[in-house]
Amino acid sequence: MKKHLLLFTAAFAVFAGCNRSGMIDATSSAPTASSGPAGSGGSYHKSPTPARIAHGQEVNIQDYVAPGKTTIFDFTSEGCPPCRAIAPYLHKLHAERSDIVVVEVDLNRPGVGGIDWGSPVARQYSMQSIPAFKIYGPDGRLKAEGDSASDQVRSLLK
Repeated sequence: MKKHLLLFTAAFAVFAGCNRSGMIDATSSAPTASSGPAGSGGSYHKSPTPARIAHGQEVNIQDYVAPGKTTIFDFTSEGCPPCRAIAPYLHKLHAERSDIVVVEVDLNRPGVGGIDWGSPVARQYSMQSIPAFKIYGPDGRLKAEGDSASDQVRSLLK
């Protein structure tokens, strides 16, 4: 029973996000952004936990695409309850799957409470609702974002 409740919570967190009004919104999706191929090859060492990048500042997420692996970018904030609910499941996915890397893109600048919708990275990626995901394939190309990425993340968490 507890396992089913946890899976329901994770699925809800993927479908319901925090939107700019501060309300939980199950109908929103991440906006699109242009992308290109990942940077240079070379060896990649996967850390045991997801990297947390941006901390509110602009960031080129393509710089963090893991060569030869599927990279899931999780746009998140400590001020977002659904983001906090899904985080342990994304951490587990990162730890258990050698072919998947999760990278958390923190919208909040240091010292800003709640969800920092005005942060440079939130404006850069036109964030309207979180959690939001972008998925890059092993070839370094954008494979999914918005509802499609959320659906793929949800299926990976089952």
